[in-house]
Amino acid sequence: MVKRVIYIHGFNSSEKSYKAVRFGELMAHYDVDYCVPRLNHEPIEAIVALEQLLTPNTVLLGSSLGGFFATYLSQRYQIPAVVINPAVAPYTLLEPILGPNYNPYQDYNYQLQSRHIDALKALTVTELKHPELLYLLQQTGDEVLNFQHAIKYYSQCKQLIEFGGDHSFNGFERAFSSIVDFLKIRY
Repeated sequence: MVKRVIYIHGFNSSEKSYKAVRFGELMAHYDVDYCVPRLNHEPIEAIVALEQLLTPNTVLLGSSLGGFFATYLSQRYQIPAVVINPAVAPYTLLEPILGPNYNPYQDYNYQLQSRHIDALKALTVTELKHPELLYLLQQTGDEVLNFQHAIKYYSQCKQLIEFGGDHSFNGFERAFSSIVDFLKIRY
């Protein structure tokens, strides 16, 4: 039985993201510990913080960069995870914005450095050994990430592909029941 649900927000986001809050409202009706840790820009610190939250019977839900982290944790610890418009190779997107950055949702400035890119590369799961543990939610209208990369990378996984939409995954609520079913979250 699932005891803990961890929502992993994306890059330059926070625990107050729309999907994190909406899924938390749904989880209030279930007998689970719902966690949404605030993660900063340091990939290794983010993974360590997430690993410290793992307990027996934990499941994951991750969006964008959070989907990348959820994939890593899922495959390393054999944990079920739902990934929403996930970043497959986030280092390719972040490399062009090396230097000063600002997270408006957490209100802090930071330097994105090449060591962060190297850390993300080191966390990349090149081959999904347990694709049955992953469920991809992808919209083709994602303006941030190339949806085709995710569809190909997660080709052996359960998938819900919607035409249109955007990076935020418009109409996220429509997927609630399939998420809960996949993660085996019970009342």
